[in-house]
Amino acid sequence: MAEDDRTYGASDIEILEGLEAVRRRPGMYVGSTDVRGLHHLIYEVTDNSVDEALAEACDEIQISIHADATVTVVDNGRGIPVDPHPQMGKSALEVVHTVLHSGAKFGGGGYKVASGLHGVGVSAVNALAEWLEVEVKRDGKKYFQRYERGVPIAPVKVVSKKVKGTGTKTTFLADKEIFETLDYKFTPLAQRFREMAFLTRGLTIIFKDERTGQERSYYFEGGIVSFVRRLNWNRNALHDPIHVEKEVNGSVVEAALQYTDVYAESIHAFANNINTVDGGTHLTGFRSALTRSINDYARKNNLLKEGDPNFSGEDVREGLTAIISVKLTDPQFESQTKAKLGNAEVKGLVESVVSDALSTFMEEDPRAAKGIVEKCLVASRARAAARKARDLVVRKSALESMTLPGKLADCSERDPSKCELYIVEGDSAGGSAKQGRDRRFQAILPLRGKIINVEKARLDKILSNKEIEALISALGSGIEDSFDLDNLRYHHIIVMTDADVDGAHIRTLLLTFFFRYMEPLITSGHLYIAQPPLYRIAARSKQYYVYSEEEKERQLKKLGKAKIQIQRYKGLGEMNPEQLWETTMNPESRTLLRVDVDDAVRSDSTFDKLMGPAVPPRKRFIQTHAKAVRNLDI
Repeated sequence: MAEDDRTYGASDIEILEGLEAVRRRPGMYVGSTDVRGLHHLIYEVTDNSVDEALAEACDEIQISIHADATVTVVDNGRGIPVDPHPQMGKSALEVVHTVLHSGAKFGGGGYKVASGLHGVGVSAVNALAEWLEVEVKRDGKKYFQRYERGVPIAPVKVVSKKVKGTGTKTTFLADKEIFETLDYKFTPLAQRFREMAFLTRGLTIIFKDERTGQERSYYFEGGIVSFVRRLNWNRNALHDPIHVEKEVNGSVVEAALQYTDVYAESIHAFANNINTVDGGTHLTGFRSALTRSINDYARKNNLLKEGDPNFSGEDVREGLTAIISVKLTDPQFESQTKAKLGNAEVKGLVESVVSDALSTFMEEDPRAAKGIVEKCLVASRARAAARKARDLVVRKSALESMTLPGKLADCSERDPSKCELYIVEGDSAGGSAKQGRDRRFQAILPLRGKIINVEKARLDKILSNKEIEALISALGSGIEDSFDLDNLRYHHIIVMTDADVDGAHIRTLLLTFFFRYMEPLITSGHLYIAQPPLYRIAARSKQYYVYSEEEKERQLKKLGKAKIQIQRYKGLGEMNPEQLWETTMNPESRTLLRVDVDDAVRSDSTFDKLMGPAVPPRKRFIQTHAKAVRNLDI
């Protein structure tokens, strides 16, 4: 028996009082302590205001980021109750902010549906804030309380007895002792608030960033129908959006969908206004309803012949844009950050509502229904060809070294968690990388030119591309519905391209492929982008590598009037193997950027805009961002 086992006793059990557990393990409550966790603080406070809107007690929310990194959220809802709590013996306002798992979202008395963390949200924000102040307008009075790191400084007090209206105003400063940064990012926050407005018809959300002067105001009378139209802004729609909204046993199911002429699917699921990025029972129910309804209609109207196989789920989702939104009295999420809905009963609920709506639509609009079925037929035939090509690629990759791509320089390590695959541009860079790498754990796969743009091609055409085939074979994980992370041969996939226009294009093509057909590779944290230096500066018998124009200027100022030689790297092939290893491949000195999907809706729209068939939105994007371009090398 180990010494530690013999001394383990009751005194070793640690009890964390109040909100100390949140401060000790912040990631359990807000996901992380980086910028995503920082943003989560704003979402939790805003969610409480949205809950007021869902209860039809609020129609405007204002969110402001101030110059000093404080944040204010104001709503015109009912205002948090301030009267004494019957069990706690102190103001309900204080209880909500200082006691975990307190709030009006449990028994159904305060809210029918709610999107917050069910009693954890605002108290967690309070615990992770250096300070937080809340003002409540109720019953003609204004109430105030201040907290510092979750601890109330004084009891709730009345600061005015002559106020109009009702509502809650919360201002907080995130704790620098907890978070790595207090630098809020405007764009992802604005995207989230726009989603909230789409999902809550009639709600106005005003977002201001006083640091930069940026401001956005969102109001969508059409709700998720407007959301679908917005996602399809750059696509040719086959019909008007199909919309259904129905309340069943206190739960609300709402869906909007529209087919377009593109190949990718864009389906986003929400539960109580929370984007469930990992899906869940509501998404499963929607997919089942879609597949069954379209197959039933096609059979009934003889559009699928007797000998034809049924459409698969992939067939009926090609080119589909859909929003599924459920409002539940008791949502059960599979994690604190609510990435996946787990309510078992929701699957049947959504399936029934969506099936009825789809069947009605197709019976009432046979022309649109026939267009949908014809698109599914084309997708089915193309998918059958793709399946043969995919199976061939998978079989090849399963044969290990006998059929690994000829250009692949593999590593000797066989533990995937220790292996890295560098995807490099061209034979020249490939040669330097192969010579400079550590052969024990680093593999090199050079690409011959650019891979196919997967945003403009079906899977059968994609899989016939030699570079795509080589990539799939090297990774070993399969593709699309056959993708399996357990078979991934390298746990670090690193895209390493030149710092010029062609390199940026190749990188974007690869990212589009991974996002559309191997998204778990990204969401599981396996995909990275290498950061080679832009310049080598030689002076005083030393050399310095810099990675941006700003860094170059700072280094030149440090060197002063010394004799200086500057080399601009246009391609990785210009570096000798030793330089490439030291600057870009050595784990001790390199810089890698991990690719994440913070916002699936935004990512979907961005790839469609940059790589899709529609030219005008891409032209607008280029014109809008042209002045912000750095290091353009034509």
